[in-house]
Amino acid sequence: MNKRSGVEDPRSVARESALTLLYEAESKGITPRQVVDAQVMPVDHVVRLLVLGVMEHQEDIDACIATHSTGWTIDRMPALDRNILRVATFELKHRNDVPTAVVLDEAVELAKRFSTDDSGRFVNGVLSAVAASVR
Repeated sequence: MNKRSGVEDPRSVARESALTLLYEAESKGITPRQVVDAQVMPVDHVVRLLVLGVMEHQEDIDACIATHSTGWTIDRMPALDRNILRVATFELKHRNDVPTAVVLDEAVELAKRFSTDDSGRFVNGVLSAVAASVR
């Protein structure tokens, strides 16, 4: 939500939706594409871009996250943190049109809203390291 206008930013909504779909896919043990294809309503272009981009580049994204998350393996992270990091890392590596600060801020906000008390700091630390290496 934009703090000044009280209106939700469509890009923020898209990131939240992408997180939800990736989490659903992981929880159900199906591919993100299957989750996207199963939606009753058409999936927004940006949501589709994020979800399918994460799916397509997941091996590289997970390797990048693992390299910068000292003391944490991908599998040991809370599922929400893992998927927030995946979306943000995808954006950092493949969406040069999105400013680094926006990617980090949005990811930290998602972590604070949906995950553990420590997730905001954790996500910020990992993504700061990722951003320094890829941007």
